[in-house]
Amino acid sequence: MEKIAFLGLGRMGLPMARRLADSGHPLTVWNRTAGRAGGLTEAASPAEAAQGAGIVITMLADPAAVEAVAEQVADGLAPGTLWIDMSSIGPAATAALRDRLPDGVALVDAPVLGSVGPAATGGLTVLAGGRTEDLDRAQPMLGALGTVLRCGGPGSGAALKIVVISAMVGGVALVGETLALADSLGLSEELALGVLANGPLGGAVARARSRDSDFPIRLAAKDLGLAGGGPVLTAVRELLLADPDLAEQDLSRIVDAIRR
Repeated sequence: MEKIAFLGLGRMGLPMARRLADSGHPLTVWNRTAGRAGGLTEAASPAEAAQGAGIVITMLADPAAVEAVAEQVADGLAPGTLWIDMSSIGPAATAALRDRLPDGVALVDAPVLGSVGPAATGGLTVLAGGRTEDLDRAQPMLGALGTVLRCGGPGSGAALKIVVISAMVGGVALVGETLALADSLGLSEELALGVLANGPLGGAVARARSRDSDFPIRLAAKDLGLAGGGPVLTAVRELLLADPDLAEQDLSRIVDAIRR
């Protein structure tokens, strides 16, 4: 198995890194805030973690974080290295990262769908984009983390993640809006949700009612910002940003906020 440098040990990154280590992959990790490695081999810098690694995996918060790490790591990568970016940064930032890498260093974009629980158990859905030979090489690592959906060429995984997350976040906000409407019309929550759950909003209702997911509202707003300036998604993003006290709460809390 190839040596992996895993950069980013946040909510999702740490259980994913542990999953790879438990699967037998030799692993060195780095995180901006030290001391989160939980027994994994920790490097003092991303460049140190990447030294001698054939695979570099990034699971970082946003495009700026990925760019900052690339500035420290990219120029030192040897030809033949494969960078797998699992962050949610959108296709434009993914293309910028690809252009930043030296000749002979390949990139697979592989953001994920799922929360902290599935990250720990290998139950994520991995949206992978890249050249076929690079996807084949990445498959053992990605397959340890979940079900791999090959989306197409470079950038396609990053693009599909933004499409899917926009639909999901917008759907949860719409559930909150429709429940507020039901409240105003004197209808019970149980009745309204029961009917909505059996219709086109069934998936959004399930996510809105989830109590074991951990997708902070601030990250949902960040992802909608990557989607561009469509009027509906712009309005939802503004709603997500309206109450800073909810920033670290799971997305499902936005339903209660809308109904207040």
